[in-house]
Amino acid sequence: MHRDGRLHRRTPGGRIGRAPRQACRPAGAPAHRRVAAGQAIARKLPRGESAMNAPVVLSPVPREKWRSMLASDPASLPDQAPEWVDAMVEDGPFSDASRLYSFADGREALLPLVRRQGVAGLGGWLQSFPPGWGIGGLLGAETDKGMVQSILSDLRGLHLQRVAIRPDPQRWAAWAQALDQDAVDGGELGGSLLVIPRRAHVIDLSNGVDAAWMALSKSARRGVRAAKREGVRIETGHSGALLEAYYSLFMTSIDRWAANQHEPRALAHARARRRDPLAKLQSMGRHLGEDFTVTLAYVDGKPAIGTITLFGATAHDTRSAMDKALVGGTGAGELVQWTTLRLACAKGCAAYHLGESGQSLALAKFKEKFGALPRDYAELRLDRLPWSRADAAARGVVKRVLGFRDV
Repeated sequence: MHRDGRLHRRTPGGRIGRAPRQACRPAGAPAHRRVAAGQAIARKLPRGESAMNAPVVLSPVPREKWRSMLASDPASLPDQAPEWVDAMVEDGPFSDASRLYSFADGREALLPLVRRQGVAGLGGWLQSFPPGWGIGGLLGAETDKGMVQSILSDLRGLHLQRVAIRPDPQRWAAWAQALDQDAVDGGELGGSLLVIPRRAHVIDLSNGVDAAWMALSKSARRGVRAAKREGVRIETGHSGALLEAYYSLFMTSIDRWAANQHEPRALAHARARRRDPLAKLQSMGRHLGEDFTVTLAYVDGKPAIGTITLFGATAHDTRSAMDKALVGGTGAGELVQWTTLRLACAKGCAAYHLGESGQSLALAKFKEKFGALPRDYAELRLDRLPWSRADAAARGVVKRVLGFRDV
């Protein structure tokens, strides 16, 4: 379980563990340089058009074409569905800016994007996706290094102030290969690409539910059995059902996280309601329908822990919250996780994404007890001006003033 850029996730002790000092190097990062997850490094962009002729671009992408590509990609993410973008447009200051790339050899790739509206979007700001809106990146089963280089070249050619992409961790290899460390300074694209290393965890479900059960650690299986003995009750809702109960657990988690981080409770609540208001989650549920699932575990008749999971060709466990005191040693957390894993297997999902882990050893250990493996990748940002660095510096000042602890 995770907190994806402050998405809701817990550790075995009910809190997010402090990131260790060891560094993480995603595939494609220079071997001589150690970088920690979340620490940005600048790279010169490659000569994208040297590998492949410029593709024909269509934007925004017609919905029938988008759904057809989603259905034909066995590793697509539920976050990459057009309905997910619809929820963004309905809830926030965004418009659909998706781009379809058609190459001369017949291959195609689709990049789900939204354009920031209002004053913040002046000069152009494209995101795949905004913070708090999951994983974006390319849709298309045949994506390779050359295609990625051409797409980066196209995005640079738009001359926007900001472009941000968080690719699918499972498909990071093509992006890493496209980031040619030996590219000529200033090449056809000009400027530099900001690379922010990240780490996620993913469970392979390709071998079915029995293999998924055996991939659980002994402690995870004990927790599932203990929860059943304790009479922990599971309830599952779709299309936004059970969100009110989940949101109450979320705010309980915010109190705990605020205390751990030395953050004023009022500020923590304000940030949480701004980033993830109930109306936003309800919009997700309306647009994704049956593919948006809330799973709650009840201890002594009260909601104790809940998750929000998205389903498609793969599954994405996107949010989690709990009442730590109520969960105690009941095994409710293990039972909720196993319930959603079984549901993913029943739906034929090839993989189950558990989201961001950063460098927290405790968080990684908790996810790995369910059979998840780490996936190193990076978020990419094309900034004409140093927007990302300025934002990070400003946030750092505020944290120091508050005595905020990143945990």
